[in-house]
Amino acid sequence: MLRRFDYPGLARSEKGLLRRYLARTTGYSRPQLTRLIRQHRQYGGLSQRYAAPTAGFRRRYSDEDVALLAGVDSLHGTPSGPTTRVLLERALHLSGDERFARPATISVSHLYNLRQLTAYRSVRRHWTKTRPTPVRIGLRKPPWPEGRPGFIRIDSVHQGD
Repeated sequence: MLRRFDYPGLARSEKGLLRRYLARTTGYSRPQLTRLIRQHRQYGGLSQRYAAPTAGFRRRYSDEDVALLAGVDSLHGTPSGPTTRVLLERALHLSGDERFARPATISVSHLYNLRQLTAYRSVRRHWTKTRPTPVRIGLRKPPWPEGRPGFIRIDSVHQGD
């Protein structure tokens, strides 16, 4: 009598060894392996079906909307997200420009997502120079106690020498 997932020609201990080996090397759990073995025996092979959906999500904001956002950011010096949203709403309501109908309804968090797109970065490139620190790093000088007790000098550079 054949069991449900019987391998002809293999002893029971060899089957368990084979399943443990497959679980260890693939990282699949025991139920996943059982399902995959059943599919292999039924259809004669396995196919990888892990792929992005063909339709995917529909884009709400087009490249023209992203270009408008980049234009607003370049005019105003890349303000914060809430400020940019107010500027987009004002461009729609005060000037009546219908190009801003979709960008005016954007959420603040998604505005930051659009700023990461290549369509945005190809229109708007923004670099800032490295700002120097006001405090000198690594300044080595003896303490200046001005006659007050309690100042000790700790040499933290040569510890362990």
